[in-house]
Amino acid sequence: MVVIRWKFRSRGIYQQIKFFILWKYSEAVLTVRSLTYNEHMSQSYAIDFLLEPIFWFVDNFAKYLGKVFVFCVSVLTTAVVMIAYWVGLPYWWQRCPYTAVFLVVFGNWLLLNIVFHYVMGVITPPGYPPHGAMISEAASICKKCISPKPPRTHHCSVCDRCILAMDHHCPWLNNCVGYYNARHFFLYMVYMVAGVTFVIIAGIDIGYQVLWLNDTGGIIPNNDPDLIGHPVRLNQTGALVPVKVIVEYDSINFPREHNLPVPPITETQRICAHPWKRKAVIFMAVTCLSVLFALGVLSVMHGKNISRGETSVEAHINATIRKTQKSFRNPYNFGRRKNWKLFLGLTQGRTFVKNVLFPSIHKPAGNGLTWHTVHNVSEDWP
Repeated sequence: MVVIRWKFRSRGIYQQIKFFILWKYSEAVLTVRSLTYNEHMSQSYAIDFLLEPIFWFVDNFAKYLGKVFVFCVSVLTTAVVMIAYWVGLPYWWQRCPYTAVFLVVFGNWLLLNIVFHYVMGVITPPGYPPHGAMISEAASICKKCISPKPPRTHHCSVCDRCILAMDHHCPWLNNCVGYYNARHFFLYMVYMVAGVTFVIIAGIDIGYQVLWLNDTGGIIPNNDPDLIGHPVRLNQTGALVPVKVIVEYDSINFPREHNLPVPPITETQRICAHPWKRKAVIFMAVTCLSVLFALGVLSVMHGKNISRGETSVEAHINATIRKTQKSFRNPYNFGRRKNWKLFLGLTQGRTFVKNVLFPSIHKPAGNGLTWHTVHNVSEDWP
């Protein structure tokens, strides 16, 4: 009987402890919710709150890191071009000189457009509304600049000023992408994607030989004294080791001579045997694939926005409006063909071949302050 009573009593104590812990936990949760209650709380609000330190860092340090990013882009582009000439050109020249000439011409055309549009994207101001001046077409007043804000204009927290037709602030350009340099930014991405694709296709055989086959063909790298005079092969660890040679002797115990032709050394074997060239090929493969993925995705995203007549900021705003207004239509969407024509500045007799396939410093039509819409466009407007 004493044992049974002790069991019931101990079970009651455990229940009381459990109840006490749960009650204290509920009290703590209720206290926290009472102190942090906000009727406007939502998932978007919580995400913005958590990302606020990142926004603060970008606003305060992006302008200083931009120069570092520009330097990195310049160094990486230069490195890829130098490796292409150092490794790729001799390889293709040995295979077919005519193909090598074509690759040099085509590759330098891509490089010219890449460098031109990147430099123009960096040095071209995106366009700023006149500060403090009266603008008859002003859509609102900027709360930070305390100045009239034209349509499609937004305030950049990094540049700390309003930008005409602002798309976004690009740290890789150390500049905002806006009305006057949006074309250079987009064409830079397109030509860069085309350039790295060209390098990958032209170097796919070199990469296969170096990264997978790794065949040196008996070439001794850097004149290693331990391997001179011996045929070599790659062991399982990737190191070159001498190969034992069985020599056939004749009846007078002299080695038998032969006049068999010795196969020429290929450029691929030279690359495999050269440690720095092998590392350069690996570096180039990683860099080109990374750029292809990153800029390829961005090019597709911006291409969709251009087809709809939107900037990146407007695409986000319009997507929010469409959730509540199903019949909403972007007033600056004139159709895919005309949107691209306006974005590329192909007006006033400009052509795609002359002004897109080759570097051109032409500016977009208009001044970025006034805009035609689907409601007030005239018939003679291009």
